[in-house]
Amino acid sequence: MAQLTSAEWIDRFLTTDPPRHKSLVMTLCGDAIAPHGGAFWLGSMIELLGPLGVTDRLVRTSVFRLVQEGWLTASREGRRSRYALEPKALPRFERANRRIYSPPGLAWDGRWTFVLAPNGSIDGDLRALLRKELEWEGFAMLATGVMAHPAPDRDTLREILARAEAEGKLFVCDAAELPGVGSRPLPELVGDAWDLSGVVAGYRGFIDSFTPLLALLREGPSVAAQDAFAIRALLIHAYRRVQLHDPMLPVALLPEPWPGSDAYELAKAIYRLTWTGAEEHVMAMLRKEDEGTPPADGDFYGRFGGLA
Repeated sequence: MAQLTSAEWIDRFLTTDPPRHKSLVMTLCGDAIAPHGGAFWLGSMIELLGPLGVTDRLVRTSVFRLVQEGWLTASREGRRSRYALEPKALPRFERANRRIYSPPGLAWDGRWTFVLAPNGSIDGDLRALLRKELEWEGFAMLATGVMAHPAPDRDTLREILARAEAEGKLFVCDAAELPGVGSRPLPELVGDAWDLSGVVAGYRGFIDSFTPLLALLREGPSVAAQDAFAIRALLIHAYRRVQLHDPMLPVALLPEPWPGSDAYELAKAIYRLTWTGAEEHVMAMLRKEDEGTPPADGDFYGRFGGLA
């Protein structure tokens, strides 16, 4: 059987696993728009997403919904619409980017962080908001008002509590095993608090889908800039979709072998093979509408351990 070309691989992927349109716009906002000043004209987004099967109408609908949900802000210049990442949403984009482009393997000192909200300490709306935000960061709810994680990002936790106006209303503490009292080892809490089967299946599915693409990129002809962009967008979209469900626990607490490590290495290899062509296409599309679009910032070149 003849090997697929990159364009054929893209078409097959879009046919068998078409991405949700609004989610794909979000992926592009974080991966392609944020490094270039965090703003875009609607026409540029339509140009970028057209080859990925997203129509003009679907782009407009998706962007409109992201404005309503507080992810983007909108402005107009004549008949043209310009969108920018909402300043209040920037920390969430930054947190997502740290998850996606940084290697797994959090160091662990054996201690756990607990967030405690006793009955009556906060109202139901704030409790629901904090549960949603903390679960997105990998915390597990052990009991009503008790959430835990073995290695959370302290700055992120501080930012979540500040943004939710929950500072001074909760108890946040670290804990370790108390030796000599006959308790279960704290690492066993992972099996009780997190069901990792879905995450494992997600990473394995990602590996199965993208491993043939890596071989194609290494062995096949050079990829056109537009195809490089499409591959990079679909890669990050698929990888991000799995990672959103990963609680990002320290590797020391995860089952071996952990497929998340292999998935990261695969994503890194494909990204490094496509980023230059993808950037060429991104810049061409953004500068069609705005000649002043800046080149990628320094953080972009630190992705996946550094882009050479």
